[in-house]
Amino acid sequence: MEEKELMQNIKGNTLPGRDGSYYFESDENFHELYPLPVATLASRHWTPLAVTKKAAAFLATHKGARILDIGCGVGKFCLSAAYFAPCARFYGVEQRKRLLAHAQNARAALRAENVYFLHANFMQLDFGSYDHFYFFNSFYENLEHAHKIDDSIVVSEELFNHYNRILFRQLAQKPGGTRIVTYHSMENEIPPEYYLVESASGNLLKCWIKA
Repeated sequence: MEEKELMQNIKGNTLPGRDGSYYFESDENFHELYPLPVATLASRHWTPLAVTKKAAAFLATHKGARILDIGCGVGKFCLSAAYFAPCARFYGVEQRKRLLAHAQNARAALRAENVYFLHANFMQLDFGSYDHFYFFNSFYENLEHAHKIDDSIVVSEELFNHYNRILFRQLAQKPGGTRIVTYHSMENEIPPEYYLVESASGNLLKCWIKA
């Protein structure tokens, strides 16, 4: 889909007379920021607002905290977390250009100035540039039985294991006090130096701090 068409979609879904708070009143409201075919991904691939609010409160440790969402998709976590924790800065990395275009359009519609989206594989990033991390198991779709977003990228169990090893090593190199929130994680990526301080949402949401 071309950028012009994407912008037409987002303008069509952003109704006049609504202030920004409308989109954060419910997940259904937030999903109006996206074209319907994209919003159908929400139930499996997007973080619920209630989860985001808890995660943002845990990760936004200080003014200007830099928080990276690893595999941000269409940007729902970053955009909603930035609303709930406006003192922090949220970065989303995504390797699918099509999804990132929807994220950028939603960012423009919400005028979210403390959100930044990066088109890259997370392995290309310098983790030293970020303070804390959010991870909604974006590697999971590499497994054979997983529900995949689309067929635009290569997936395999080998990549699942490789990505987990890379993230494990990156997190292990971070200083004490580093925080990560995982959602629906198998915890392969969590080094032993990180200890669990809180869990919620039926134990699917977990908050970790490096000792």
